This record gives sequence, C-alpha cells and structure tokens, in this order.
Amino acid sequence: MNKILSLILESQKNKIEVLKKNQQALRSLAKKAPHPVSFKKAIKREGKISLIGEIKQASPSAGLLREDFSAVGIATQFEKLKVNAISVLTEEEFFLGKINYIEDIKKEISLPVLRKDFILEEVQVLESRAVGADAVLLIMRILDEAKFGRLYALSKDLGMDVLVEVHTEKELKKVLNTGVEIVGVNNRNLHTLAVDLGHTKKLIPFLPADVVRVSESGISSLKDVLLLKGLGVDAVLVGEALMKAQNLEEKIKELHIDA
Repeated sequence: MNKILSLILESQKNKIEVLKKNQQALRSLAKKAPHPVSFKKAIKREGKISLIGEIKQASPSAGLLREDFSAVGIATQFEKLKVNAISVLTEEEFFLGKINYIEDIKKEISLPVLRKDFILEEVQVLESRAVGADAVLLIMRILDEAKFGRLYALSKDLGMDVLVEVHTEKELKKVLNTGVEIVGVNNRNLHTLAVDLGHTKKLIPFLPADVVRVSESGISSLKDVLLLKGLGVDAVLVGEALMKAQNLEEKIKELHIDA
C-alpha cells in the first residue's frame, strides 16, 4: 500500500469515529431519504456504452483539476448533456470533496448519484444514504471479504446499488461468488498511481455476462472509449479528463459516443 493511500485511510478512520457518535441520527435520516434512483439501470444499455461523469476538484496524482469549480453547476451540465449517471468524490483532504455535494446535487437533478469515497465502515454507508446517494463505491483493495459482505448487504438493504471496484484478478475472485451486480475495473494502480487500460482488457473475460462492466480511470479520448466498447464494457467512469477540459460540453460529446 503506497503512502498516499495509507494517509487517506488513516484520515478516514478519524472521520469514522466522529460519524459513529451520530449513527442513530444517520440511520433515521437514511430511512427517511427519498427512494434511490437505479444506478444500474442508468448505465446498463444493451449495445451502447454509458458515460458516468465524475465530479472532483483535485486528486493526489494530478493535483488541482479545476479552479472554477461548482459541483451543482457541473452536475446540471452533465444532466443537460445526457450523461447517464454521476459520480461524486466526497473525500475532503486529498480530493477536496464534500459529502454535502451529494445533497445539493440531488436537489437539482434526477440522475443517479454514486458516492465515491474510501468506505470502510457501515456508518459511512448510512451517511451516504442519508444525504441521498443512490449508489456507493466499495473498493476491494481496502476491504477484507467479511467487511465487504457486511457493507454490500447494508447498501442493498438501504436500496442502493454498489459499484464494486477491483484492480487485480485476485480481488475480482473475492467478489464473484457474492452475487455482485456492477463491477468496476480500476485502471489505476493504487501502489504506483500509473494508469493502464490493459487492466480492463485483462479482467473483462472473467466477468459473467449478467454483471454490469465499468472501466474506471485513464479514459481521456474517443479512441479509449471505442477500445473499451469493443471489449464489452457497459460504462466508462471519467473524471480527470472532464474536470480538466476547457470546454466541458465538447469533451462530453467526444466521449459520449452513444448519447
């Protein structure tokens, strides 16, 4: 595990202890939240490749991505340009995210919203639903099988879809027996932070036909999207290329070939 990931996880553990003090309130809010919109249905379109637009202001690998940053403004533009779903980075220290972005965005748009963060405990799943998230990301690199099982079950009990992120064949094998519905292959090596679309190419053959296939990280051009569509990917999750784009509309139109 590289130093940055270790620091992120250490930071998360401190925030989790604070969240646990409000667990009952979060559980109550989660139950009262509007019913989730199906993330899975939004991104699974036979014969077409969907675009999940990611909202993030910064990343450890690329630094500040967008200075004129408005989470709601970007989300509104995503919906207008027919992006299929939205991913919102909520990690504060290294990605400059905020959990409140989800609540603010859900007031303005009808697209399903994925909370993308480093989820380690059940209280974070409750928090996700309490602010209106329709889906959550679970990263196999940072979870053991028992913890993954508990987080996945709670997410589904709350009506949310789960994007299960894997980077290696070993991580994929851990989840295939659990009946997961959406798998995301992260093309970024969490040790070195280098990206290689070859990771998606390598793991796609091991995914059952009924699993929704998502490719994450390192997707920046029409050529990348066409390659992934040819491999049988259902959706691409794109953050950095969109956030860095001087003309967001043009970049979305380039990447969203099946809009």
